Parts: sequence; structure tokens; C-alpha cells
Amino acid sequence: MNPYVLMVLLSSLGLGTTLTFASSHWLLAWMGLEINTLAIVPLMAQHHHPRAVEATTKYFLTQATAAAMIMFASTTNAWITGEWDMNNMSSPIASTMIIVALALKIGLAPMHFWMPEVLQGLNLLTGLILSTWQKLAPFALIVQTAQAVDPLLLTALGISSTLVGGWGGLNQAQLRKILAYSSIAHMGWMIIVLQYAPQLTLLALSTYIFMTSAAFLTLKLSSATSVNTLATVWSKSPILTSTTALVLLSLGGLPPLTGFMPKWLILQELAKQSLPITATVMALAALLSLYFYLRLCYAMTLTISPSTAASTTPWRVQATQASLPLALSTTIALGLLPVTPAMLMLTT
Repeated sequence: MNPYVLMVLLSSLGLGTTLTFASSHWLLAWMGLEINTLAIVPLMAQHHHPRAVEATTKYFLTQATAAAMIMFASTTNAWITGEWDMNNMSSPIASTMIIVALALKIGLAPMHFWMPEVLQGLNLLTGLILSTWQKLAPFALIVQTAQAVDPLLLTALGISSTLVGGWGGLNQAQLRKILAYSSIAHMGWMIIVLQYAPQLTLLALSTYIFMTSAAFLTLKLSSATSVNTLATVWSKSPILTSTTALVLLSLGGLPPLTGFMPKWLILQELAKQSLPITATVMALAALLSLYFYLRLCYAMTLTISPSTAASTTPWRVQATQASLPLALSTTIALGLLPVTPAMLMLTT
């Protein structure tokens, strides 16, 4: 892609998200979401591969549907209340519609069906943008409107997302689909605690972004897209293989890694709010996700690729990818648990 075109598209992505962050008016927020969607569509379809074009079409249709729902709901709310302000969501129908539309935008269950299919058709860098940056603007709107929504709806979205994210990833052989289901499960953890402690939602979102960035950048460096090709990675770069296994366990939420921190604090908050059954279901759903992360670790570190593998053998070629983002995101994804008290001080 032409670097000038790429610069325009990436700056439009930044502009759309910033516009949504800064707005308290529904029309401006909607405009930011639309700029975001229109900026990433050319990035998704840049390889002119049939799968990429199909993924782009699916993504565009789902995002356009969600945007139409947001516009309809915000117009309904403005018609009832007489103003477009986000903080004045007095109509329960409008606020429910907006949460459902934003859940469709970020891929919460049961509106998650587009997410694994779209991510599977993209290359790993565009998939990284879709899994991290594209979640920020809709999440900002969810955080702002969550207090006007029925708590039962948010709890249902959170629990269903963690269960679907765990179950869906169990029998997958494609790494991008596994990461898509991982994303759905993490979104469920963020939504479940939103009504009680929004600061924990933001903490979980930031740790999720660093862990997912580390996972995607590692897979891009090793050119792995399926579980079978993971088995050939250890011979090429053993140190990278060991850090990748730790990053995956961090995504699963095992101590003493960074991913344990948000899960621990969210379960603690749910217990404080006298919701032991919800906390138990969330903890058990996390075990489902942990199983497929362990499966990846097993394939990567404890198996030898069969000599009849259809994939080409990865030789030690010089990597062209910049190593600083990978090193930074991996370090944060592995070693942030000891600074949990400082994080709590910042978020309270």
C-alpha cells in the first residue's frame, strides 16, 4: 500500500477514536465510529484475497447495522428527552438498543458471530488493530452509558460472552479464530464488572490490549497461523517460544503473570457486591479459556512437528519486523502483577 494512503488511513483511525472519546453528543460520537469503520475497511481489503474481501464485507455490514441502530436509538432518545446529550439517557428502550448495538460493534456474545470469521480472513497486523484499537471507541460509549442500562442485561452479556469465548475456542485449529474467541471472553470480563467498578473495566481493557498485542506480534514474527505450524516454531527461535507460552498463560489469567491481576480484582469486586454465583460462573468460564491456551502451549513447547507436515519448514531467516513493540508488550504482559497496589491507587 502507498505510504501516503496508509498514513491517511491510520490518522483517520486515530481521529475517529479521538472524536468519540471527546464527544458528549451522540451525533459526534456516531461520526467518530463511522470514520473508524471507513478507515479500517481499505486496510482489511488491501491484499485483494477472496478471504480478505469476504471478511471486509462481513465486517462492513455488521458495523453498518450497529451504526444504524445507534443512530436510531440516539434519535429516539433525543425525540423523547429533547437533547442529544449522552448523559441524559432517560429512555430505557433507547439505552438498551444502544448497548446492544455497541455489543455488536465489539463482538460481545450473542452478537459475536462475525468476529471469528472476520479475523480469520485478515493478516495478523490488521487483526491486531481490529482486536485492540477498534474496541476503544465503542467501549468508551459503553462506559458512559452503562449506568442507564438494566444491570441484568450487562450481567447476561458478560456471562454469555465468557462462556461463548471459552467454549468456542476449544476445538479451533486456526490461531486467529482462537484469538477472536479469546477477545470475546475478555470483553465479557470487562462488561460484567462495569456497573460496579468502571475503573476495573478500564484496567482489564488496558492489560488485554498489551497481552493481545504481544500474542499477535509474536505470531507475526514466527509466521504462524495454525496450531500445526506452532510445533515448528521452537526450532527456529526457542527463546521466543518460551515467552510466547508465558504470554498465552497470561491471557489465560495464571499467576504470577499480568493477566491474573484483572481477573483477581474483578472476582474480588463481584464477591464484595454479594454475587458469589456470578463470580463462580466467571471463574469456571475462565477455565475453559485456560484449556485452549494450555493446548497452544503444549503444541508449541512439548510436541515435535511431524515430517509429513504440509507447511514449509521455517528456516532461520532475518526478521524484518521491528522488535521493540514486541519486547515492550511482552514485558508488560508478563511482569505487571507486582505493581497491582500501584494500579489500584491509580484506579481509585
